[in-house]
Amino acid sequence: MASTLDTTFAALADPTRRAILAMLLEDDMAVTDVAEPFDVSLAAISKHLVVLTSAGLITQEKRGRVKWCKLEPDAMRAASVWMQGFGQFEPVNLDAFERFLEQELPDPKDPLK
Repeated sequence: MASTLDTTFAALADPTRRAILAMLLEDDMAVTDVAEPFDVSLAAISKHLVVLTSAGLITQEKRGRVKWCKLEPDAMRAASVWMQGFGQFEPVNLDAFERFLEQELPDPKDPLK
């Protein structure tokens, strides 16, 4: 388990990889779509995706000519359980967190809000 945690936390240590995981929370994405918002080469993004795949945080699947990335939501369970052992971290309910953000953050489409 220690090596799994080490691999998970090493993958999460990079802000680009964390941003990729956040993007994949929404839906599966083609590798080229994952790379689009970043100001680095497709090869650099591919290296990040290899790290995330090796850590088991995502899977990649080729569909035709396109390689797709999919978040593996249970992959961080061991890290979450480990952090909860310190008593300072509560499990994150992502649905509740999303509802909270929708209530607290202004809607960019509604300037009066």
